Amino acid sequence: MVRQVDIVKIDLSTSKAEKKTDYVAEEIPLHLFVNNTLLVTILCTPTNIKELAVGHLLSEGFLKSIDEVEEITAKETENVCYVKLKPTVNVEDRVKLSRLNARVIVSACGADSPYQYTGKIPIVESTLTVDAKVIFDSVNQLNFKAEGFKKTGGLHVAAIYKSNGSMLALAEDVGRHNAVDKVIGIAALNKVDFGTCFLALSGRISGDVAFKAAKVGLPIIASLSAALSSGLTTAKDSNVTLAGFVRGKRLNVYTASKRITI
Repeated sequence: MVRQVDIVKIDLSTSKAEKKTDYVAEEIPLHLFVNNTLLVTILCTPTNIKELAVGHLLSEGFLKSIDEVEEITAKETENVCYVKLKPTVNVEDRVKLSRLNARVIVSACGADSPYQYTGKIPIVESTLTVDAKVIFDSVNQLNFKAEGFKKTGGLHVAAIYKSNGSMLALAEDVGRHNAVDKVIGIAALNKVDFGTCFLALSGRISGDVAFKAAKVGLPIIASLSAALSSGLTTAKDSNVTLAGFVRGKRLNVYTASKRITI
């Protein structure tokens, strides 16, 4: 997840330069194959590779359910992950319909990036409600639990929590959408009911993040950071509750506020 490097640290207050060791976040190209077809290359942090693959396929709508997966093989030294689907799945048709085929997804994301979400946005019907203090405490745990971020300052963190604040999944990545895919994958492989959980993250809430949450049925997204207009639009269209700036004993709820109670 992190790499140790040699640096020269310059302190302007003392006009001194000092040789030190520091840490930087790793980024590699992960080549994701489905039944021997290269579907997508994702620039990501090389952790939770299998979970990233599963979460990405689910949150992009390529997979309808985790039950469609027969086998997952990650070859980390080769930066490759193979996902084999069950014979009942028409992989050729899925590839034809997918927007992912042979794409490269960079670690940056947002409305102006090459990472673009498309397709019909599902409506999330969950009746989940969560106390505002649980949301606040859960989001504010993130940076304390994110070991890679504490070392490098260069990683995003995401987590999935139950309504009582118990953590089900946590992951870090150079891309905030990758971190979201990883926790979705972890939860899916553990057969978690997304409709009873909420997503917490450290990065900005963009349209692609809101789309991924809606695609798997996560009813609430809460972040330490700001919401983007694309995130608000997607969350409103999908009936997802979106809360930003969860810090300093407050949070801003932008959509479907009835799910967060006081």
